[in-house]
Parts: sequence; C-alpha cells; structure tokens
Amino acid sequence: MDIRVISIGALGANHLWNEREPKRTGHATTTLVRSGRAVILVDPGLPAPALKARLGERANLDPKDVTHVFLTSFAPECRRAIELFDRAEWLLSEAERETVGVPLAQSLHRLAQTREDLEAAGEAFDEDQAAMLEILRRDVAVLSRCRPAPDSLAAGVDLFPLPGVTAGMCGLLLGEASRTTLVCGDAIPTQDHLEQGKVLPTCWDRAKAQESFQEAVEIADLLVLGRDNAVMNMTRRGV
Repeated sequence: MDIRVISIGALGANHLWNEREPKRTGHATTTLVRSGRAVILVDPGLPAPALKARLGERANLDPKDVTHVFLTSFAPECRRAIELFDRAEWLLSEAERETVGVPLAQSLHRLAQTREDLEAAGEAFDEDQAAMLEILRRDVAVLSRCRPAPDSLAAGVDLFPLPGVTAGMCGLLLGEASRTTLVCGDAIPTQDHLEQGKVLPTCWDRAKAQESFQEAVEIADLLVLGRDNAVMNMTRRGV
C-alpha cells in the first residue's frame, strides 16, 4: 500500500489562532491511497489546475489515473476539484449523502421557484441569486453522482465513521504491515487541534465530534489531518 499527502490543507479561519473571519482560502488536505489496482484520492480540495499539478509533482499521476474519489464530507472545501476526475468513481458515506441530500434539493427547489415567481411578476432575479442557483445546481449534480461508499474500498482500505463535525463525516482506516493510518478529515483538522484535544467550533454535534476525535486517537498510529500534514499519534504511543 502507498499512502502520500498530495496537498496540505488549511483552515480559512483557525479559531485556535483567535481568527473569527476568514484569513485565507480554506481547502482540505488531499491524500492519495494506492492499494492493488485502486488509486483513491481523498478530498480534492484545491482548484482543479493546482491539484492537477500537485498530483503530477507528488505522485507522477494524471487525473485519468485516479480510480476512486472519496470525500470525508460533502463540504465544498473537500470537493473543489472533483469534476477533474470524471473517469473515477465518486464515493461518500451513506450517512453523509442522505443527510445532505434532502436539504440541498429543497434549497434548489425554493430558489428555482423564486426565480419563476419573479419572472412571472416581471421582476429581476438578481446576480447573487443567479450565482447561488448555479452553485446549488452544481452541488446537486455532484451529490447525485456520488455513490454510497462500501465498507471496504480496497484491500486494507476501510471506512471509519467519524460523525460530529458533519452528521456523516467518515474517514479511511488504512491497515499497513507495521502501523495503522487514519485519514481523518476535519474530525481532527490540525496538529494544534490534536495536541489540545479540540474540535472545530462549527460542529453539527459537538459531543459526537469529541467522541469521534477520541476514537481516532485511540485507533491510529499515523493521522492524516484534515487541514494539516500526516503526523505520528504520540498520544497512542504513550509519549
């Protein structure tokens, strides 16, 4: 098995740095996992041109070489470049897909109905509304293509549910000969969060997020953090 970080992510605003407003463009850490014939890319968070370049630089791969794209959550910062991998199978946890799907479809329906009503009344559908409608249409199209992920994506690559930050957040547990690695997404976003035992303040359910955090640090030797690099889990090693 080959595991490598393609791009280190970043939080738009890091509450541990006393940031309350975005200071940078947030994007998820992107990880590549190769097991057998499966080439799995996790959380393609960078813009497509940048991620295509990183994939070549870090792994000598083209987008067409990727067989699966796995999203730890449906957050926009986890899937910015997903359309780049149009030959791959797109996967998302069933819980995340179901939780996101209904409100997303409802939002699209409401805004489309608003446009129809305004046009019928001879009123303008403003640019901000039009832009939001296009975003919602894209989101629905992406979600429609995402299949519920199976419990095992490939040999040694298994789902590891981490609900809390979102209702269906899910990592990947990677079983190697000498260690266990967890690609944990925003369940543990940065090394500072890991060391301080903190979760993101924007959690869907803070108590569940703390439980998932604890489960992550109990099971893995190596943690691929949602907005940071891969780090050794010194807590589990008793250091």
